[in-house]
Amino acid sequence: MQRDVHNNDLGQPIGSQLPNWRPPAVPFCDLIVGRFCRLERLNPQVHAADLYAANALDVGGRMWTYLPYGPLQSAKAYRVWAEEVSFRTDPFFYAIIDDTTLRAVGVASYLRIDPPSGSIEVGHIAYSPLLQRRVAATEAMFLLMEQAFKFGYRRYEWKCDSLNEPSRAAAKRLGFSLEGIFRQASVVKGRNRDTAWFSVIDRDWPRLRESFLRWLDPANFNKDGMQRVRLAALTSNIMDKKNG
Repeated sequence: MQRDVHNNDLGQPIGSQLPNWRPPAVPFCDLIVGRFCRLERLNPQVHAADLYAANALDVGGRMWTYLPYGPLQSAKAYRVWAEEVSFRTDPFFYAIIDDTTLRAVGVASYLRIDPPSGSIEVGHIAYSPLLQRRVAATEAMFLLMEQAFKFGYRRYEWKCDSLNEPSRAAAKRLGFSLEGIFRQASVVKGRNRDTAWFSVIDRDWPRLRESFLRWLDPANFNKDGMQRVRLAALTSNIMDKKNG
């Protein structure tokens, strides 16, 4: 792993100076537009009914297992939850809108927003069956990551239950580096949670962004919408080099 280490006048190793560092603004935008989806600030009046209907397609409730809340088993319960979180600025929730149907099919948020350190996390990711394994699902993560780095953040985090293998696989596919497991990090729904920490940092982003753009290019999909090159094949080389 590449490290920026220098010695001070006492011969002690210290991190590199950041003479031009300025804490970024909070990256709040009410609308982020992509090719396959757009992200709108969560509005219970506009989005709650569609989100509840989309989530209800997950009959077994698998999408809620690792979230600290849910399942939200009625339209009213979902609306109450959405009203509570939509007024917060940390976490700052977005509804993910499928550009084909124009319906909200998932949510994600920024959280643990720390401008002085230039650090921000993506989380509270709840993808309904209408969004899972779709191109829009990946593009939504790209759009949030791109906006954070565009605002000037140095570090973009992803955390999940260490037993949540789909989330860990998604982080790896998206180009995040595993930094370690925080044992007994929290209690969620009465269970112990060991937390896996992942990150992308600003010096990773230019090459990672190129990988996303290449994968999202319409030329990467055949007439049936099947990908020609997997995103993981594009990001793995970047990960190998930055973790080597």
